[in-house]
Amino acid sequence: MRLSVKISMPKVAAAGFIGALLEWYDFYIFSTASALVFGKVFFPSHNPLVGTMAAFGAFASGFLSRPLGGLLFGHIGDRFGRKASLIATLLIIGVGTFLIGLLPSYATIGVAAPVCLVILRVLQGIGLGGEYGGAALITIEHAPHRERGFWGSLPQAASPAGLLLATGVFSLAAFLPTGAFVAWGWRVPFLLSIAMLGVGLFIRLHVQETPDFERSRNDGTAREMPLVELLRHNWRNTLFATGARLAETVSGNLIKSFGLTYATIELGLPASVSLGALMATSAVGVLVTPLYGSLGDRFGERAIYVAGATFAALLAFPFFWVLGAHTATAAWIGFIVAYNLGPTLMLSVQPTFFTTVFGPRVRYTGLSVAYQVSSILGGFTPLIALWLLRELGGAPWLVASFLAVTAAVSLACVAAMRRDTTLVPA
Repeated sequence: MRLSVKISMPKVAAAGFIGALLEWYDFYIFSTASALVFGKVFFPSHNPLVGTMAAFGAFASGFLSRPLGGLLFGHIGDRFGRKASLIATLLIIGVGTFLIGLLPSYATIGVAAPVCLVILRVLQGIGLGGEYGGAALITIEHAPHRERGFWGSLPQAASPAGLLLATGVFSLAAFLPTGAFVAWGWRVPFLLSIAMLGVGLFIRLHVQETPDFERSRNDGTAREMPLVELLRHNWRNTLFATGARLAETVSGNLIKSFGLTYATIELGLPASVSLGALMATSAVGVLVTPLYGSLGDRFGERAIYVAGATFAALLAFPFFWVLGAHTATAAWIGFIVAYNLGPTLMLSVQPTFFTTVFGPRVRYTGLSVAYQVSSILGGFTPLIALWLLRELGGAPWLVASFLAVTAAVSLACVAAMRRDTTLVPA
């Protein structure tokens, strides 16, 4: 029997949002540190851009491990329950992040430092690989069908909220003298994650299993090998969902990771200006994500997703034109508009849209595979963008073209996706 929406849905949504917030915070502090300080601490080089590229390589390693986490925890979530999977992912990413804060620098232990950094980053990726599907489903599968867009968007708001929190903490640390920030200031955001880990575990231990999973388990339709079932009956939608998600992951990582590096290193804007623009961008994202989810309930998640991919393509070139003005105002406008009309619009309705093409008995696995396989390209986006930038001698237009082409591919995949008819209906 489905729980009362008025009584249970805010609590369920809070469990999905807060747990996801902690994990996205952990993830984004690594991204921010890669752009600002990891090149100096773990990959020292006479050329700052080369060190930053190496740091982005470590950042990308977490995306390579995310499909593994998606498969592992997708199986657990579809076979044993969404709740069990979510508790495990939180522990993995929380502990991994805390240990990064304790990691000695290259100057202290040599090459072992970047090696350990990559290992811990891989652990982060495995944890986050299973987080996306679980955090979305714990909310969506509790919600009434006509309101799944709104409720499903709330855990998605944890992504810009985590970015806001991570950027805010780093902005405070950036007030330290440069030497102190590089020596120990960057570690504080990582060490703070241990306290938030305790909060997240408490919340997730008290959330109930979803009605959709319970029904699947009770009527005997749950599968021992969800991945095999998924690939046997719904491989086309899995392929198209993976392609559809490319526009969101590429545009998001290009703006918030590469954009930060481009503004500070290439354009010479103060780090405080770039971080301030990113904080404002994240704050707007937190506010508009539930609005976009509600629009999905009214007009359909597919239509909203198409709008986001289209904006990502149309704004690719203007984003760099605006940043080229070399002013704080331009940076704020560029980041806020490009991020919240592109990736945020897609992210808000993405899990609810994707649940319409995967039945409950393989839904966790389907969402995880599509999301995490596409994340590989997203993880390498900052590195690809830096390489394209260097090949053109500082001109960003090939980077913008890369984003526009990716968005076009995603639009074609969205057009090819169909509501699932072979599995248990959503």
